[in-house]
Amino acid sequence: MRVLLDANALMMPAQFRIDLFDALRGLVGHPEPVVIPAVVGELERLARGRGAAGIAARCGLILAASCRLVESGPAGAPVDEQILNYAKREGCMVMTNDRALRCALLSQNVPVISLKNQKTLDILR
Repeated sequence: MRVLLDANALMMPAQFRIDLFDALRGLVGHPEPVVIPAVVGELERLARGRGAAGIAARCGLILAASCRLVESGPAGAPVDEQILNYAKREGCMVMTNDRALRCALLSQNVPVISLKNQKTLDILR
């Protein structure tokens, strides 16, 4: 199962001390984690910052390097729009904790993987 990870998801391990890929395997079996270039760009911008967010983004970049980079479509569109378009087109799940993105995805019947109680992953449909 292909799972598109957003920047928020890739920052979760540093923020909540979870093993992202192990948790995904426990939830969906054999996930194929993918990222789009816009997510990598978002992490690169955040990684230049200081504090916890900068550290989490730098960790997220390391994790993103072990995911398959896929093209999302027209560059220049907002990141969340690119994520939604890719997920609908490819029929994949999206992992995010971003409330607005999660609502947009669910309204389009795209399954979402989200962090529950800051400890475990859960699939929302």
